[in-house]
Amino acid sequence: MVLKKKKEVQVDAFFLDHHQLEKLQRFSKAEEQNLASLLLHCAELRNGIQQIQCIKQIMPLVKQMDQNSAGDPMVKACLDVLGEMYFSLGAKNPLKKVLASSLNGLPGHLMVPAVQSFVCCLREELKTTDVYLYRKVLDNLASCMEDFSLGRACIKNLFEEVLQFLQKLLLDIQEENRKNHGNRIVQTQLMHDLLIAIKVSMMLIQKLQENIQGSLWKHSESFVWQSMCSLLKSCTNFLMDATLLQTVQTTSGLAVILFIRAMYEPVEELPSLISDLLLGTTEHLGVPAWFVRNCGVLCTAELPDSVLLFICHGALAMLDWKNGSMGENGEKLLLDIASVLLSLSSELKETSVATSLSRILAIWTNSALAALVSGSPNLKIKLNGNSDIIGKLLEYIYTHWDHPLDAIRHQTKLIFKNLLQIHQTTIAGSNGKSDPFFARLIKHLLNLDWHVKGKYASLGCLVECVGTENILQLDRTIPVQILDVMSDQSLAPYASDLMETMFTNHKAHFTLSFQEGTWIDQWHNIWVSPLLVILCEGNHDQTTYIIDYYLPKLLKCNPDSLSYMIKILEASADANLGSCSTRGALGALMACLRTARAHGHLELSNIMSSGLVSTECIKQGLVHQHSQVCIDALGLLCETHRTTETVSLEEMQLIQFFMMYNLNNQSPSVRQQIVSLLRKLFCRIQESSQVLYKLEQNKTKQELVEKSTRMPPLRILQQYKDFMSSVCARLFEVLFPGSSHPTRFCALSILESIAEIFSVPKGQAQVFQLDQEIDSARVQTLIQCFASTFEEVKILAFRLLMKLRDVALNLQDSENLDLLFQAAIDLSTSTKPYDCVTASYLLNFLVYHKGLQHICLGKWLEYNSQLDENTSVSTVEKNTLAVIKLLLVNVEEEIFQAKKSLLQAAASFPMYGRVHCINGALQQLPFNNLTLVSEWKEIVTRLILMSYSLSAVVSPVVQSSSPEGLIPMDSDPESADRLQMILHEIQPQDTNDYFMQAKILKEHCKEGSEKLSETKNICMEIKGKDRQVCDVTAQMVLVCCWRSMKEVSLLLGTLCKLLPSQMTSEPSEGLITVEQVKNIGDYFKHHLLQSRHRGAFELAYAGFVQLTEMLSRCNSESLHKMPEHWLSCVLEEIKSCDPSSTLCATRRSAGIPFYIQALLASEPKKGKTDLLKMAMKELISLAAPLNESLSVIPQVHALNILRALYRDTRLGENIMPYVADGIKASVLGFMSPVWAVRNSSTLLFSALITRIFGVKRGKDENSKKNRMTGREFFSRFPSLYPFLLKQLELVTSTLNRETEPGCLSISHLTMRLPSMFK
Repeated sequence: MVLKKKKEVQVDAFFLDHHQLEKLQRFSKAEEQNLASLLLHCAELRNGIQQIQCIKQIMPLVKQMDQNSAGDPMVKACLDVLGEMYFSLGAKNPLKKVLASSLNGLPGHLMVPAVQSFVCCLREELKTTDVYLYRKVLDNLASCMEDFSLGRACIKNLFEEVLQFLQKLLLDIQEENRKNHGNRIVQTQLMHDLLIAIKVSMMLIQKLQENIQGSLWKHSESFVWQSMCSLLKSCTNFLMDATLLQTVQTTSGLAVILFIRAMYEPVEELPSLISDLLLGTTEHLGVPAWFVRNCGVLCTAELPDSVLLFICHGALAMLDWKNGSMGENGEKLLLDIASVLLSLSSELKETSVATSLSRILAIWTNSALAALVSGSPNLKIKLNGNSDIIGKLLEYIYTHWDHPLDAIRHQTKLIFKNLLQIHQTTIAGSNGKSDPFFARLIKHLLNLDWHVKGKYASLGCLVECVGTENILQLDRTIPVQILDVMSDQSLAPYASDLMETMFTNHKAHFTLSFQEGTWIDQWHNIWVSPLLVILCEGNHDQTTYIIDYYLPKLLKCNPDSLSYMIKILEASADANLGSCSTRGALGALMACLRTARAHGHLELSNIMSSGLVSTECIKQGLVHQHSQVCIDALGLLCETHRTTETVSLEEMQLIQFFMMYNLNNQSPSVRQQIVSLLRKLFCRIQESSQVLYKLEQNKTKQELVEKSTRMPPLRILQQYKDFMSSVCARLFEVLFPGSSHPTRFCALSILESIAEIFSVPKGQAQVFQLDQEIDSARVQTLIQCFASTFEEVKILAFRLLMKLRDVALNLQDSENLDLLFQAAIDLSTSTKPYDCVTASYLLNFLVYHKGLQHICLGKWLEYNSQLDENTSVSTVEKNTLAVIKLLLVNVEEEIFQAKKSLLQAAASFPMYGRVHCINGALQQLPFNNLTLVSEWKEIVTRLILMSYSLSAVVSPVVQSSSPEGLIPMDSDPESADRLQMILHEIQPQDTNDYFMQAKILKEHCKEGSEKLSETKNICMEIKGKDRQVCDVTAQMVLVCCWRSMKEVSLLLGTLCKLLPSQMTSEPSEGLITVEQVKNIGDYFKHHLLQSRHRGAFELAYAGFVQLTEMLSRCNSESLHKMPEHWLSCVLEEIKSCDPSSTLCATRRSAGIPFYIQALLASEPKKGKTDLLKMAMKELISLAAPLNESLSVIPQVHALNILRALYRDTRLGENIMPYVADGIKASVLGFMSPVWAVRNSSTLLFSALITRIFGVKRGKDENSKKNRMTGREFFSRFPSLYPFLLKQLELVTSTLNRETEPGCLSISHLTMRLPSMFK
């Protein structure tokens, strides 16, 4: 049961200017409707949908005009306005398509004046000279050529002018791109414009072939010929330019072949020319002079691999492979393209190019199929399954069918499917089922392990060719083997798809071969009986995945099998109830019934009334000791095929029975399923209640009501209301103070679902409303949930209160409100971290109360009556501003006190709580719709300064070389000198001179260090605000400091988002200035590179990521280039190996990897990823230095950073081209004499193994899941084969203690390549 919301179509209305309106008013008539008055009325409408309806009335009105109307000035004026309107509308506006569709029905006698009007408008468009306005003209040209006869006629009339415009446009965009080198945002926009321009140029040649035919090519001096040459030259340059986006290069390859095909004579020799280009055998003497002048660069002996790929694509897409029109030369070209593509597959490893290659190979197989239909016998021999090309294609398939990219796996499946069809075409007339090629393939696939994902899709393709029965004759246990594999979720979808293909094909085979009904028992024995055995006795994972993936497909193929399943399972349900580890027959029955009902194969009322399944049986399932059986029984009650199916009284009683026993389930996944299923039930109640209301209102359908329901609609609706009230009562009942976390999670989640589902627009009848069930006691119950130590519970309670806030806030009197606010302020300075989270949610709830300032805030802040008078300011904005001011005043005072005594701050008023509350308050503000902008600007400035002050107080601790056990001495006025001594002592001891020399302490430090050691493992006593003695441990100080750093980082990250992404010259546009953003960036840089405590730099990283993501979207060039500048600086500092550098050389380089990660991960993924390429080049050169005499510190840093980058999932497949170099660096690092290098190399090697083979799912080191064939591994990382071979030779020839670690790493890697040892 899936609920889908209808998408609302947004249509922007068009507006006419003063001149156009005057023109229409001159001809419009009030007494009767003519074309001018209709257009005038349309222009006055402000709703796009209404304008569409109005435009559709144009053609009926035009068709009523007589033949003489073509010369009517009114018609001419209206056609002019229609032309201007058409070219002013955006390409994606539905109005444009509706207008074009209407004008396609224009009568013949009006076509000439209409073309004249549109030509005039298009000519004005072609006069555009601004590069950044070209896109609009291109969109208009494309629209004219897409199913718009009037537009096509205009372009035909202006063909030369359009060609000239496109010629100029390509050159202008190329020049503008060169001028904006480095500005990625502008360059990306230009690239997309260039892509559209090339596509429009191709469309022009394809759609208007008649304009470039005949005697045109006999005159090389003609304007059209010269324009075509210019377009060809520009597209060739784009094809060869590797700095452009890959999509631009690909499209340029298509355009080059298209233009050459249009210009080249004789056409019969064109395939030979393209073959020579691909093979590098083109001679200038054998090609026309115009070809050499415009694309002579393609005639070089060695073209770049990517260019060869795009030319192959162009040839496959732009040449006609059907009907054998290109003769023997075409067949040779087809084979040459295949050999070039297959050779490129071993060279091109970059993700985007490898994806393109797989797609182009799939296109080649389609072209080969088309060519074979009328191909020569020689071509059939060359493309037979036993041929060399097909053999190489199979090698490609075996190598790539388990590729990590979905796109490549999908294309590989298509290639295999087409390859089988190619072979079938070559052996047409013979028996394919006994063909040796197919027999060989089946045997090969069945011999492979079932963990190979590509095996399933390939076997599925073979089933379609040879049939299931022929495969089962080889091995009857295949269905059981596949079901056994389905305990692995990663394989279950593939296995279920194969099973579906097999049993569907098998059923079709039986249906054709046997009489009706005689084959079903045999079919059940093969496909259903093994399923029932596993459902009863299988393990949890296996049964779950079989129910999710396999069972629905089986029932869809043969719904009648359900009665067979029920009969078998019912017979043994009482004897085999199952256990906590197995479902038993009862659990299997619940699963089958649930799946069948959810997919519309049965009605629950029918099976219960017929006695097939009893209420007691379902109750047993609802309280079964196996949690998944309980879920299946609940699913049986909640999931239906129709969302409007009435919920029966028996179902409601069973749901209440379920909720008595299952709300405290300890499993998170089970709790989530319970909430999800009950949500579906509530949706059913809501949807069916609307149907019942309509039936009740429509008295004329009373008979239908009596037939469709057992009782009157009003009675069912009352049952619904009583049921929902009892459910809510039960849920609030279990939310008592001290209730368990699972119970609270379930109850709050279900209540939130009820609040969402039963909140409909006013005026619509509603069967139940949660706010009517709310009283002050229940509001207090929800507020008490804020005190839970689990933030998940706080979030759920807050979201529910937000949905009920109007009722909840009205139930709060002034005294209670004051108590809640006072509690929130007190909790915000608690020493328990979860208390400040409670305070944040409580304050975020209270700011919605209109009387908050008057009742509570007046005690602390000066009351501003002007804010109350300003009705345009929202209550939330006013209250949030006041709350943040109060918190800011407090935290500023606490920072002042912390400067005197950090120990006292840690014990009495840790500052992070206040900052957390400020951050929480900012999160729910609508920053795009603030009224008090000047006040917010002042607050933002103060918040930034406060963040810097707080950071300065706590940073000495988190930047210490050993912050975990540090207690800075109390700074009483008389001991200020001692504090300075301690702060000097805790300065980082692990800088770049860590490996160079021992740290020598001055004599006067000894006394301080001795006293510091006395405090180890004991607590210090200080007096807090209330003069009571407090114990302060090193952990309390550290928690205070790193949590403060965390909150400061998150706050600064949030504030950075306030900078508008589209910067203007007006400095007042944003709440934060560019200069402040730059300072925040410098702050993050300093602390990420200086902090030693993992908690501190990990959370500084979270704030820094927010900043870098904002910078990547900002159009300010100075801000946009900051990440690149920061990256260059830190890489230079790492390389410099300066002993005075404060970069942390221990703790796995501390925050340095996080800093570089944030800079690289925020880079747009669809671009060229220049920062990633630059960083990886530098880091790999440092990680595996050629000169062993260099310092090891840059090497350690590089290894640690590479480890973080290989582990970062956001870099995705962009990091894969550097995996081979990472393996080399780690293997070489194993043999380093320096322990730090060996340690970092070990960590890097582990990260790379996970990146290559996937996350280990089991404890078995020799598991088949995390492996790869040697063919696939060395195909993806070809440079590793000679490297690993050389290292093994080195290890075996000089086996000693220095080379043993390298040998261990290589053996660990080769263990995962089992096919190497076969």
